[in-house]
Amino acid sequence: MSDAFPRILSRRTTRLSPWMEIVARDVAFRPGEPAQTYHAVAQTDYIAILARTPDGGFPLVRQYRPAVEGYTWELPAGMLEAGEDAQAACARELLEETGFPARQIHPLGARVPCSARLSNRIQSFFVETGPRDPAAQPEAGIEVRVVSADELAAMIADGTFTLQLHLGTLLLAAMQGLIAADPFLRPKMQSAGHT
Repeated sequence: MSDAFPRILSRRTTRLSPWMEIVARDVAFRPGEPAQTYHAVAQTDYIAILARTPDGGFPLVRQYRPAVEGYTWELPAGMLEAGEDAQAACARELLEETGFPARQIHPLGARVPCSARLSNRIQSFFVETGPRDPAAQPEAGIEVRVVSADELAAMIADGTFTLQLHLGTLLLAAMQGLIAADPFLRPKMQSAGHT
């Protein structure tokens, strides 16, 4: 292939909501061949937060996700608001969802969540928190649980914690030496009592 191909011949955008668009791209891969249409979801960048509390626990959130028609255990996360700094969004989302204030924020990097269908990036952070505000109330519909590394590893191994994008955040934190990788490489298959 030459530098001129593949070539995007046209782009059409359909806004579905203030947060999401569908983008159709007609792409030619070789001269003289008909273009193929590819669809992607466009939305603002997303952040994922692996936080560690002063006592060494990891706050997780459980919430109902209509896309999978069920409840999921996840890392605290959210979408960037227009013009918002990613680190500021990280601190805001962590506090809103868990009641834990950010004390030290370590950016882990921005990656592509799904190169086939999503046009945004996921920006991952490792956060060392302060003590949880005793008066804090999580956002409506969110349950917060602080787990150990062994409990989180067991939740991943038994399918209780299923969000693949957040597993990437764990890997980035381990690669940068911010958490020990060992519990996640050899999880203890214990009943963590999660629903």
